[in-house]
Formats: sequence, structure tokens, C-alpha cells
Amino acid sequence: MTFEEKLEEYADLAVRVGINVQPGQYVLINTTTDTLDFTRIVVQKAYEAGAKRVHVNFTDGPISRAFYDMAPESEMSEFPAWVVAQRDELIEKQGALLWIDAEDPDLLSGVPAKRISTQQKVAGRALEKYRAAVMSDKVAWSIVAIPSEKWAAKVFPNLPKEEQINALWEAIFKTVRIGEGKAVEQWKTHIDELESRATSLNNKRFKKLIYRAPGTELAIELPEKHLWMSGASRTPDQTAFIANMPTEEVYTAPLKLGVNGYVRNTKPLVYSGNVIDEFTLTFENGKIVKAQADVGNDLLQELIQNDEGSAYLGEIALVPHESPISSSGILFYNTLFDENASNHLAIGEAYPTCVEGARDLEEAQLQALGINTSITHEDFMIGSAEMDIDGEHEDGTTEPIFRKGNWAF
Repeated sequence: MTFEEKLEEYADLAVRVGINVQPGQYVLINTTTDTLDFTRIVVQKAYEAGAKRVHVNFTDGPISRAFYDMAPESEMSEFPAWVVAQRDELIEKQGALLWIDAEDPDLLSGVPAKRISTQQKVAGRALEKYRAAVMSDKVAWSIVAIPSEKWAAKVFPNLPKEEQINALWEAIFKTVRIGEGKAVEQWKTHIDELESRATSLNNKRFKKLIYRAPGTELAIELPEKHLWMSGASRTPDQTAFIANMPTEEVYTAPLKLGVNGYVRNTKPLVYSGNVIDEFTLTFENGKIVKAQADVGNDLLQELIQNDEGSAYLGEIALVPHESPISSSGILFYNTLFDENASNHLAIGEAYPTCVEGARDLEEAQLQALGINTSITHEDFMIGSAEMDIDGEHEDGTTEPIFRKGNWAF
């Protein structure tokens, strides 16, 4: 396939499989100015799929950076009401939401951590209704990514500048199965395989997972009615969509107060335009009681203090070390890709869909079931070729889930 044909297939995949646009549906796209040409193709594909109206919100890296560098301190504690109104209307109209990511991993490097965290907290509180709708799959949503110059330079610093963008394009195309003209069919097969893994785990009804690896000794209890999910999700009217493209994970929710031990990251976490790396988190009865990072420690401390739930886990995800993204050997500095190369956990909000009957529950009801709620949801990678994971049953017996970083069954 030519590059242009790959772009067309990628855009079509994002529209028809990612958010699965339905006839007469509203579509909102959030992206950056680096994606303009690709976004135009996506908009055309969305209309071809039957969208009623497609609206695009563009941000720009230097403009976003200028806000954090130059806006008055008081503005860090404000969030535009019109942004909230737009998201609320999308939910009301049962629209679909697509992110096209191309951001610079170092965009906000050097900005005081307090300014970033203050704005993150304000945005999280203002967009509470929208966040809840996304986390409980009440709207179809998806994230895809395309290269920007600064991102490509971060991933391939040893290549000549003129080759970096093309190298990142090809790496992305490979992860999302673009290039043979059969992406939709290949994704169906892939999702079926992930669904089979999730079904196997659901049948085992583990009470606890036990992680062991260099720098990690961690036990995570599971809610009684936990559900393992794959990358395939459904809205309440049963419209299928794929939230992350690529996806290699099966995931569930932990019991909020049932996490004990310590865990060390194995890949950098890119959070709010900054890199946090070489960090260890220690848990007691679910709560992070100690956190220390060699890189980005100030921002890590702010992250876990965003609200009460930011000091607890909200997601457990299993990804074999031999997954395609991991096997590529590429560090993407982008959680969408790096989390699908590694077992990972998430700080903050849990997906209510990961507990039977919890999709429509209020926050207090979720908390009563041991499901964490928060304005935060940040994945961090912990997997490696040296990680073993055991599942513990109700009677105390155990069986291997992962050995040397890969599935043991």
C-alpha cells in the first residue's frame, strides 16, 4: 500500500472500528494542529459513515505552553464553562468522541508542577459528568495517534531528522495493523483473542493477584464481582467500539483497600507534557504511603495528591512481554502505545464496567463496593521479562498467570 492508502485505511479504521460512527450521530474530535491533514481525512470518513455533524477542537503545542508560562496564577484555578457545556451536550446527544494524539512528550517540561496540577484538578472537577460517561462507556470513544516532529524526534533521536517522522509513521501503522488492506478483519480476529483471555480469567474468579519482579512485591485483591474486560467496549445501546488503538490488554478493577506491597515502573510515564521515571510506589491497605521518582518527582507527588482517590489504584491490566509493541523494542514515550507493551496499573479512577452491575451507580455506591473514584486516571507501566504473577483463589490455593513476563496458561 502507498502511504496515502495507509492514511485512508487508518482514518477509516478510527471511524468505523474505533468510535464506530452510527448514522445521524454527532462526532467530536479533539486533536492538535500537527494532525490537520489526517484529521481532514477522518472528518470525511465520519460523514461517509453517516455522521450528522463533525466538530473538531484543535489545540497547538506552543499556544498551550504559553498558557502555562504566561497566564496569571489565578487562571490556573479556572476552567472554561463552554468546554464543559460542549462535552455535556455530546453526552446528551449520545455522540462519539475521538482523540487524535500527536503531542510533544516534553511540551510542559520546566513548568512548575503546582501550576500543572492545579489546572488538572480544576479540569477534572469541571468535567466530572463527562469523565464519568467515558469511564462507564456511556458514549463511544477512542484514542488514536499520529506523529508530530517533536514526538518523532523523542522516539528516534539517532535517526536523521528527515527520517524520524516516517519511522514513527511506520511504527504506528504496524501497531494498528495497517498496511495490508485488511485492518478491519485483523482487528476482529485480535479482539476475539483478547475476549478469550478475558473469559478465561473471569472463569477463574481469583480473589487476589500476586506480582513478583525486580523492585516489585505486590498483592492486589479483586472485588467480589470483578469482570475482566478486553479492548472491545459497548455503549448501553450495545454499539461496539475500541477505546484504545492499539490495544493488547485485558483489564479489571482492583479492590480499593486491598493493595499491599511495592512496585517499580519499567517504562517512563509521560504526564502533562513531562516525563516521570525511575519511581517506586509503596501501598498499605490500598493507599500509596510512599512515592519516590528519580525523574519528575515533584510532579509525581502532585499527581498522587490530586484528590483522595489519586492515592489509590483504579485499574489492573495484563499485557504479555512478547506483545507486538514490546517486541518492536521501541519506547514511544506515549502511554497509548507503551501501556500496550507492558503489564500496567492505573492510579485513580476505576472503570465501573469492570464490576458487575456497577455501570450506572453513583460515586458513593461505587465506593461502597470497593471501587475507587477520582478525577485522575493515569496508567504506568510495570511489566518486564522478569515478572511473575500468580492468581490466588478463595481457598488460598494459587496458580500461575504470568511467568517471565508472558501468559502461563
